[in-house]
Amino acid sequence: MLQIRDITKWFGDVQVLDRINFNLNRGDRAGLIGPNGCGKTTLLRILTGELTPDRGSVQLAPASLRAGYLPQALDFPAGATVADVLAAAQGEREAAETRLARLAEAVAAAQGAALNVALAEYDRGVAEFNTLGGARLRADADAVLAGLGMADVDQARLVASLSGGQKTRLGLARLLLQEPDLLLLDEPTNHLDIVALAWLEEYLSAYRGAVLIVSHDRTFLDRTVNRILALDDVTHTLAEYAGAYTDYALAIDQRQEKQWAAYREQQERFRKLEASIRKLNSQAKGIEQETIHFHWRRIAKDLARHAVVQRARLERMMAAEDAVEKPGLTWKMKLEFADAPRSGQDVLHVAGLRMGYGDRVLFDDVSLHLAYGERAVLVGPNGIGKTTLLRCIAGQIKPWAGEIRLGRGVRLGYMAQEQETLDATATPLELIRSAAPLDETEARSFLHYFLFAGDEVFVPAGRLSFGERSRLALALLAVRGCNFLLLDEPINHLDIPSRESFERAMARFEGTVLAVVHDRYFIERLATTVWVMEGGQVRVESG
Repeated sequence: MLQIRDITKWFGDVQVLDRINFNLNRGDRAGLIGPNGCGKTTLLRILTGELTPDRGSVQLAPASLRAGYLPQALDFPAGATVADVLAAAQGEREAAETRLARLAEAVAAAQGAALNVALAEYDRGVAEFNTLGGARLRADADAVLAGLGMADVDQARLVASLSGGQKTRLGLARLLLQEPDLLLLDEPTNHLDIVALAWLEEYLSAYRGAVLIVSHDRTFLDRTVNRILALDDVTHTLAEYAGAYTDYALAIDQRQEKQWAAYREQQERFRKLEASIRKLNSQAKGIEQETIHFHWRRIAKDLARHAVVQRARLERMMAAEDAVEKPGLTWKMKLEFADAPRSGQDVLHVAGLRMGYGDRVLFDDVSLHLAYGERAVLVGPNGIGKTTLLRCIAGQIKPWAGEIRLGRGVRLGYMAQEQETLDATATPLELIRSAAPLDETEARSFLHYFLFAGDEVFVPAGRLSFGERSRLALALLAVRGCNFLLLDEPINHLDIPSRESFERAMARFEGTVLAVVHDRYFIERLATTVWVMEGGQVRVESG
């Protein structure tokens, strides 16, 4: 279906992709992974024809094959309603339905021989309508919207009035309803809750075409793909691995272990040869200094000559194409939380909490407790009130009723979902220095751990990408020494290496955590308690 040959792309003097090759056939489910900024979105835009490669080709077979693309930045017609977007997505079926209605009117008005002609036309129209799945027209739209958690959204509502998460889900619904032969999905899991994720996984498992997915959700990749295409941000090349993400991670670990073993063995050979050369040179020099006898000085020259030969051999070995390179450590975020004083055993007490907006009650009579060292994850459908609950606990908004009490010695740090608490006009350097007594050199060194290098520390927060703002928000939490972290979707915009770094930091963090997270990989490894929000209540599930 899709054949990629030698795709190479430069932006100015910066190379992004170097001789990328792979195929996608019907039934293939491939996950495209790599650190943020390595060229994943660029490659997808080349596949869709939005960008032209500097070299290489993209071939679709057959030429009539329809490719559907879900970009990260979605575009909808001005003034469009939700219903307009859904109808446009099913254009062919809508047109067939309209034509069928006209044919039915023609049948009703025809008589005699004209009736037979009209009936034949109507039969052909029915066949065309059924071939396009027209009978499923309304059911498909309703099923997709329900699966993505948008069943309650008024279809007469303007798209411009939707939240960012709702627009993402509407864009995904629009794409799925088009039923293309090839799906190209760039971060489709952003803004999806766990229920919607499960629905999308089931949908893709039954999808008859080919799928190429860019995602940092490891559980989603494990459940949807059978191949991993890994882009390297250093070499700009692509490597292919069979299986899901876990299979890829295991293969990478095993390959790195073998490379380290081969590298250490090679270095030991080099060390022994270097020691032999030093010994020969030392012996030759010692003989020359101790005697002027012709015989012994000739032996010294032979030893020195042998050392030169050995040195040439060592240099050839080190320069050889089959020499084992030291396994590279890619530039990853290093997240270490500053030491903070221990809080009391009782960290958070919530009693009889009630909150909503306008006439809508989000939750009522919610009572919760968190003890020191617990890691609670708050889950539930989008829009149910999880962020509102966190904002109440953080003191950003006042609940309608109830009590929120923090324990003795609690130092609370809050990370908002879209990092709206960051001063958009301040630079990363200014924000870090305002949060901790660091000089400029110390602050820049600290920010380097969060992948801010060079002049990036002087870019105002409002101009940073969502991923960069997520890293900056985490940096601020780390440097402030908080012992109770409120985290609203902290890893939503982080790539897989950064998510793994965050998980390692959380495992070492000795304080208390309450986080809204949809990443099941993260939940399974770190949550000690799960709080499930549904029906205006919060149910606690321990373990």
